[in-house]
Amino acid sequence: MMVTCKKYVLVKHFEGEPKPSDFVIVEEQLPAIKNNEILAEAEYLSVDPYMRLHVDSFPTGITMIGIQVGKIIESKSSKYPVGKRVVGNFGWRTHTVINIEDEKKYSMGLPHNYILPEIGDLPASVGLGVLGMPGNTAYFGFLDICQPKAGETLVVSGAAGAIGSLVGQIGKIKGLTVIGIAGSDDKCQWLKNECGFDHTINYKTQNVDVELKKLAPDGVDCYFDNVGGDISTTVMYQMKLFGRVSVCGHISSYNTDINAKPKTTILQPAIISSQLKIEGFIITRWADKWQEGIAQNLKWIQEGKLKYRETVTHGFENMFNAFAGMLKGENTGKAIVKV
Repeated sequence: MMVTCKKYVLVKHFEGEPKPSDFVIVEEQLPAIKNNEILAEAEYLSVDPYMRLHVDSFPTGITMIGIQVGKIIESKSSKYPVGKRVVGNFGWRTHTVINIEDEKKYSMGLPHNYILPEIGDLPASVGLGVLGMPGNTAYFGFLDICQPKAGETLVVSGAAGAIGSLVGQIGKIKGLTVIGIAGSDDKCQWLKNECGFDHTINYKTQNVDVELKKLAPDGVDCYFDNVGGDISTTVMYQMKLFGRVSVCGHISSYNTDINAKPKTTILQPAIISSQLKIEGFIITRWADKWQEGIAQNLKWIQEGKLKYRETVTHGFENMFNAFAGMLKGENTGKAIVKV
């Protein structure tokens, strides 16, 4: 089977906000597969904040990085039968030939080319969200670093995103009072009405400092930080003694000059006086526990304890629009492109 693949090639590193001209879509004729190879056709592709940050470490000319769920349409491996879905770091491309005997166990530090587990009636797109990297980021990054205890107060910034919305729900499962910070009234309503957050703050229309003092008068025990910047500084100045901070991202500054030192309120007084534990992480730390996180999040979904939402953009030709919109916070829940 000879297949023509379309792919996005990075032709210019981003300067400020990504631009359509930073990419070019090219066609590539794929060879016929050999023994121990499969041909996967992209069904769903992920767009995530980390792409904006990490693609600068790659040379121009690469296929744009990213995870996808692909359907196996041809196989010369009994372990990867036709019709199954495979999750892999294949990048922004419509078709991929994969050697499943490749000795690499990981790609970009993540599990390399695995069959999507049995997920019942759920759409395969969940393999990129709640049952994929964002779900595991929420599960391990919150529970292992914050070590939450029932009765404590948790604040989540970027709370309506793919990771933040799950962190807050896991917090509720563990018996915490959860406060989410998001950027629109619609997102705040979703977090409270569907995700079960106790309180929300719209940072675009409300004063985070004032509102947080009202909602958590005794202070904050755990903070899951997706955004960085002044919002995170505000939260850290309202944390309790021995509070714990899990630093997942800093999307507020992703489009700024990475070589310029950010200017923000000094944090050391809050860190020292409250004796805070602040720990950054990259999800690859838990690569060897990948299926554990997926299994637990799936169980919570089946029990009705964990809900998710996807913002789906249709059409491979709209990959860039989905990517740029996600960076501007236009998505609620996981941003997905359906080919």
